[in-house]
Amino acid sequence: MAEEKFSQIIDRDINVEMRESFMDYAMSIIVSRALPDVRDGLKPVHRRILYAMSDLGMHPDKPFKKSARIVGEVIGKYHPHGDSAVYETMVRMAQDFSMRYMLVEGHGNFGSVDGDMAAAMRYTEARLSKIAMEMLRDINKETIDFMPNYDGEEQEPVVLPSRFPNLLVNGVSGIAVGMATNIPPHNLGEVIDGVHALIKNPEISSLELMDYIKGPDFPTAAYILGRSGIRQAYTTGRGSITMRAKTTIEEHNNKARIVVEELPYQVNKARLVEKIAELVREKKIDGITDLRDESDRTGMRVVIELRRDVNPNVVLNNLYKHTALQSTFGINMLAIVNNEPKILTLKDVLSNYLQHQVEVVRRRTEFDLKKAEARAHILEGLRIALDHIDEVIALIRGSNSDEEAREGLMTRFGLSLEQAQAILDMRLRRLTGLEREKIEEEYNELLQKIAEYREILANEQLVLKIIADELQEIRDRYADERRTEITIGEESILDEDLIPQEEVVITITHTGYIKRLPVTTYRSQKRGGRGVVGMDTKDNDFVEHLFVTNSHHYLMFFTDRGKAYRLKAYEIPELGRTARGTPIINLIQIEQGETVNAVIEVERFDDNKYLFFATKQGIVKKTPIEDYINIRKGGLIAVNLREDDTLIDVKLTDGNEEVIMGTAQGMSIRFPESDVRSMGRAATGVKGITLDEGDSVIGMDVVVPGQDVLIVTAKGYGKRTPVSEYRTQSRGGKGIKTINVTEKNGTVVGLKVVKNEEDLMIITASGTLIRTSMEGISTMGRNTQGVKLINIREDDAVATVCRTDKSEEEDQDGEAESSQDEGQAVEGQSLESEQDHNEE
Repeated sequence: MAEEKFSQIIDRDINVEMRESFMDYAMSIIVSRALPDVRDGLKPVHRRILYAMSDLGMHPDKPFKKSARIVGEVIGKYHPHGDSAVYETMVRMAQDFSMRYMLVEGHGNFGSVDGDMAAAMRYTEARLSKIAMEMLRDINKETIDFMPNYDGEEQEPVVLPSRFPNLLVNGVSGIAVGMATNIPPHNLGEVIDGVHALIKNPEISSLELMDYIKGPDFPTAAYILGRSGIRQAYTTGRGSITMRAKTTIEEHNNKARIVVEELPYQVNKARLVEKIAELVREKKIDGITDLRDESDRTGMRVVIELRRDVNPNVVLNNLYKHTALQSTFGINMLAIVNNEPKILTLKDVLSNYLQHQVEVVRRRTEFDLKKAEARAHILEGLRIALDHIDEVIALIRGSNSDEEAREGLMTRFGLSLEQAQAILDMRLRRLTGLEREKIEEEYNELLQKIAEYREILANEQLVLKIIADELQEIRDRYADERRTEITIGEESILDEDLIPQEEVVITITHTGYIKRLPVTTYRSQKRGGRGVVGMDTKDNDFVEHLFVTNSHHYLMFFTDRGKAYRLKAYEIPELGRTARGTPIINLIQIEQGETVNAVIEVERFDDNKYLFFATKQGIVKKTPIEDYINIRKGGLIAVNLREDDTLIDVKLTDGNEEVIMGTAQGMSIRFPESDVRSMGRAATGVKGITLDEGDSVIGMDVVVPGQDVLIVTAKGYGKRTPVSEYRTQSRGGKGIKTINVTEKNGTVVGLKVVKNEEDLMIITASGTLIRTSMEGISTMGRNTQGVKLINIREDDAVATVCRTDKSEEEDQDGEAESSQDEGQAVEGQSLESEQDHNEE
């Protein structure tokens, strides 16, 4: 006996045994417990609960039954695990704040969004919801496979028919060994629309499917910030989205208060309130005086009372940053596909579901076909019997037993066993004329159905049409409006959200120095004052751009290489009144040799605004500003430039402006902006003006009725011409002459649309800077060569011209001198006070 006992012992390396045993355990957890099947979106425990409830007859039109009875049925027949695990799963399927479309209808206390536990299973009752019946529809028509349960005494479904894409519709989360899944719920109507799109176009991409499936749709509603996380999840299977509570700011007793109406998915309201109270006690958030939960059965309402002196937006943004009012949902679209865990894209999920539905419809059709053929076979026998009824009756009466009569019928009329038995079982009332007609009618209908079933099985397009029609029927019956709103904006709380919105002044000098000042710096003086020095510029520099803007607005910078950069106003350092500023190159990551040619202030990226580009080679482009909403720190290609081309200027327009362009050889063209169709960010553009050989565009501006076109040449000549003298032409022409270019005045270096209330800054190649009033420049016709604005040395030339605000000294005292009649401007006039200040 001892030898026999020890002969069963097998020598085995413990490392190998542990490795194989753990892998077996891990795969069991992955496939049989923790991860959903891509076809029905259910983990085994969910599937077993629904099947057990269906088997017990707990349908929506039947009375509720005790939850304990359901749990007992599940663990007794299908799920050999703890009763609490099964009950908690069933409870979640009945919670309207956990499931987007509840699969179980609960009666009693099934928990709350505050984290309250459900009542014990002996107190609660449940039944299947109406939409859950769509998960089980046609399960008895051999549409899916069954397998033995854990003890081999029962059969359970391997997967449910799932007549709608439950994996996306209700989502799922689970933790296995070394992997986890976390799929958010979606809107039923959108998901079905996505399946329809896939049926129509099997080559559709995940990004194109986003036209139909906008993003997750949580049962608790709230907001999703931005689409980049959704896009990443749908195209790669993994991504992270930011959820934010729905809040409003109300005025009450001359004080503001924040009201929370919707929470991010899976956020515990009671814990949230406790966390806010803790932050107030620890003085991490200032300004909250009271906190109340006024939620009731009509809806959620958490009231946060504030002090009079605090900015409610700043408090709210601090709450977003430090509490679950703003949370992230890490999407990991992992599911079981052919008994293997796989990361799936949006298209992968829908494709696998559609493949499952094709199999379900085919198997159902085959079942119906077999059933129809079997019934038609019986009816054929009955028809034969009715045609020979007297002989059949005589044969049966002359037989001594059922077996003899059955054999006689089979031999005499060539019937099958089933047909002969059906004739023996036929009642005498079937011999009436009316019954004969019913048999014929039923037989003809069956023949028609059989033909339809065979056509379906032979034509895959018919199968897809049936799937589409049945999905549409489910959509019409159960779909509702989207609850979660997807907003366009930043996806995380940045420093800007903690900074109050206020008006600021942004100044940018010609050589690229920038700074921010409080608007009070310029507004604190009384009327009639002499003004203040707004910036201490270095020699031969001046303020080229001055914006009064909001601290949360954007400044967009465009370079000669066609790249765009962006800063929020608050990101620009706030410096003293007389400080020179910070070089722009320290704030944006422009490359060596790259220069900023245009700066535009943008409040928000609306869809009714456009950026209009012009290049040196006469190419123009118009693109919606919303295409530039996501600009990286390293910049973004704003326009694809051709070889040896550079970006000259960019203007912000409403799409209905008129544009004027000027060239070095004195040509110009004015055309409607509408002549340039809107195109994408990656486009190069279209021809704005046809250039002669050796010519190039030197400037572009937006036409303003009543103003003048200023032209300045390389040798210091210039003039103003009313914009009305430039007739509107079609885009792409050679244009008309704007100035006579001669050897005396030189080529054109600047074109600007100007008004009297401005000064002109002229910068020469040697670095000389001259400021003169726009009023002092002569107004002349187009076909003239202009008058001398400044004296230029033979070895020098005008390099750049810019508009700027009128000189303070000129505005205040009226003593600024203009020497335009003599052809000589006052050099360095605008910098006197600033240079004196530097010497001090």
